[in-house]
Amino acid sequence: MKRTPRGTPVGTDDHRDVIDRCDWVTRDGLCRFALERPEHDPAFTAARLEDDYKCPFLDDDTAWTDCAHVRVTDRSRSCVRCGLEDRPMAHDPSATSLLHDHHVAYPEADDIEVTVRVCRWCHAKIHRQGVRLDDDAEPDPEAVAELERRIRAEREETFTPASEDRD
Repeated sequence: MKRTPRGTPVGTDDHRDVIDRCDWVTRDGLCRFALERPEHDPAFTAARLEDDYKCPFLDDDTAWTDCAHVRVTDRSRSCVRCGLEDRPMAHDPSATSLLHDHHVAYPEADDIEVTVRVCRWCHAKIHRQGVRLDDDAEPDPEAVAELERRIRAEREETFTPASEDRD
């Protein structure tokens, strides 16, 4: 399993396995990395300029993993490992999210940045026990209990329209 420079497991043998779509790609298929950070890789930028900044990795015969500057941020609302759904507590600022961002690549290792969403319980297991992101996993019993507690709190919450709120 891949490890950080400090020896902590990151949850996958190859962080490129979790890449879906690069954050740098615009809706028009352009590479924002080359447009916004030309000084970071002049040769890469020059190649993109020759092709009107088109991302070469949108084609079916190439893969995101071939790009040296791919950056992926998972914005899902559930854990990529066990599937636990996030349940934010909007009216409780002290409540922490059930999901954490987990970085599966580090700048010291290469130039690729990949961030996935995992629940707090899977995140701890990845770092403490070395479990993998692609393990067949069920949500931790504590995680399920916390999710159910949040759902109950939501259902018990009362709503008073502003027109009726006299305070």
